[in-house]
Amino acid sequence: MANWVVVGASGFIGQGICEAVDSAGHRVTRLAAPRLRVHPSWSADELVESMSSCEDEIVALATRFPRDSVVVNAAGMAMPGASESSDLYGANAALPVLVLLAARKAGVSRFIHISSAAVQGRLPELDDTWNQQPFSAYSRSKALAESSLRLLLRHPDQTTDVRIIRATSIQDENRGTTKNLVRFARSPFASVAAPGDAPSPVSSLDGLAKFVLALGTDRIRVSEVSVQPWEGLTVRDVILEYGMKEPHQLPPSLCRFLVAAGYLIAKLGVPGIESSVRRAEVLWFGQSIRVDSCGHVPV
Repeated sequence: MANWVVVGASGFIGQGICEAVDSAGHRVTRLAAPRLRVHPSWSADELVESMSSCEDEIVALATRFPRDSVVVNAAGMAMPGASESSDLYGANAALPVLVLLAARKAGVSRFIHISSAAVQGRLPELDDTWNQQPFSAYSRSKALAESSLRLLLRHPDQTTDVRIIRATSIQDENRGTTKNLVRFARSPFASVAAPGDAPSPVSSLDGLAKFVLALGTDRIRVSEVSVQPWEGLTVRDVILEYGMKEPHQLPPSLCRFLVAAGYLIAKLGVPGIESSVRRAEVLWFGQSIRVDSCGHVPV
């Protein structure tokens, strides 16, 4: 039996991880996430320097972490269509840094940060590298967290092992993104780029929670950054599962034209368009996941 601490335990991701850890028979402490605000223009260096100076906050958080525990940061603002704001960057960029600093101070054995595959944006293939291609305020805030944690990893701690997991497109019937997916999949416009066999990053909370549990209990080895494993769905499977009908198969050339036109409109400054276009692109073309040779290896 191990000690686990989940920061952001009341959130969607946090609840799922807590349930998985508890069901496995481990002790889990549920913590609310501190509220932070930082300017969206900050660099990783500025963010790390600022958080490192928050000694009182670091100590207060560290006292909640049992030594040799596994600390999971599952907190954040899951708002793909959000605009740049100090609240967004505080929750998604600053908080992971503060939690890691506190984890190191407490001497915990492992720190796991739940990031997002959105940091790799439109890359054709998600992978277990530090490559980033953020495309929105949300993805930039998550990318800044990763860059800041990477700076801290240049000065390794002898006690705390650090791992970053990029969650993919997690769906749940109570999430707004899933409700939008269901509406699309059940509409007359439900479609995929032919032939519809491209891998989809759509995934489940259960899959993510099991992956985190396996990592925290040393049942697998992963690199410093890893992507939530693919759950085997194709873009056609997604429409069948959420729309309960066969999707229209559109010519890929038409889909590419519409996506390109959407991104062009987004560049003109129309708010919220970029994230919507990206969702359509993923629904039509999917996004594959590559696991490096050092990642996801059963122990």
